[in-house]
Amino acid sequence: MTEPLLAAYFPVLVFLGIAAGIAIAMVGGAFLAAKQKPYAEKLSAYECGFAPFDDTRRRFDVRFYLVAILFIIFDLEVAFLFPWAIALGDIGWLGFCSMMGFLFVLTVGFVYEWRKGALDWE
Repeated sequence: MTEPLLAAYFPVLVFLGIAAGIAIAMVGGAFLAAKQKPYAEKLSAYECGFAPFDDTRRRFDVRFYLVAILFIIFDLEVAFLFPWAIALGDIGWLGFCSMMGFLFVLTVGFVYEWRKGALDWE
């Protein structure tokens, strides 16, 4: 009884083994081929072109987090509205009312963001 079950998962196990082998080979090859000789230009700040002003562990303004919450709210709204709009004819009134409840919850989150001042950037 267990042999057909194991036989069904054998291709998955082979795939996982090949993927693990490739990952180990790539990481090992990167460690072997990488030059570990740092010099001044390699260790300098490269994105902005100048050294940072302050400690990187300082506290961020709460508005950064509010903007992140706002992005999640709109991202979720769009991600759930597309499949809902396609299946609207099949799901009936229950699906419509449940989506209106979902949009109400998102609207409450949006109003919270608006009241907190996340949309007013100084």
